[in-house]
Amino acid sequence: MSLRWIPNAISLLRIVLVAPVLILLARGDFGAALLLFLIAGSSDGLDGFLAHRYGWQSRLGALLDPIADKLLVAGMFIMLAAIGLIPVWLAVVVLLRDVVIVSGAAAYHFLIEPVEGEPTGISKLNTTVQLLFLVFVLSRAAFGWPDEIAVTVLGAATFVTVFVSGIDYVLRWSGRARERGRHEA
Repeated sequence: MSLRWIPNAISLLRIVLVAPVLILLARGDFGAALLLFLIAGSSDGLDGFLAHRYGWQSRLGALLDPIADKLLVAGMFIMLAAIGLIPVWLAVVVLLRDVVIVSGAAAYHFLIEPVEGEPTGISKLNTTVQLLFLVFVLSRAAFGWPDEIAVTVLGAATFVTVFVSGIDYVLRWSGRARERGRHEA
């Protein structure tokens, strides 16, 4: 029996965990929400490791993994803003960046050529900072740790990396589109 399905199953599990995490947040059960969020976050690393280590990559996995990530992170930012644990403007900035990137990728895909996902260094840094920020916010809400200043600094770092990585994607992909247009002209 082939085990190639395991990374996809892990991504599906991450998608399934989104609703319980958000429900726990809405109920104010921040400790349990943090635990499930950490499990979901760990599953992201695990499915990627298994897919790359054993050659279990698939087209479905290439779609499920980023969808699972976006649902979890977007859901967390929306819910944390809704319950007043983070500023609404920060959640809007994070979501707006993702909308711009997904819209740009869709336009490029349909108007120019298929897009292969290739996260940049700043994008990977942004993801790491966002996840740390979410962990810190949840940990502070659940256990009163870390200090507010740590959460504020990570919130500022989240804003900066969201902004820089969003601009980076726009410049990178619009440059590719212009270059592609020159070669076809």
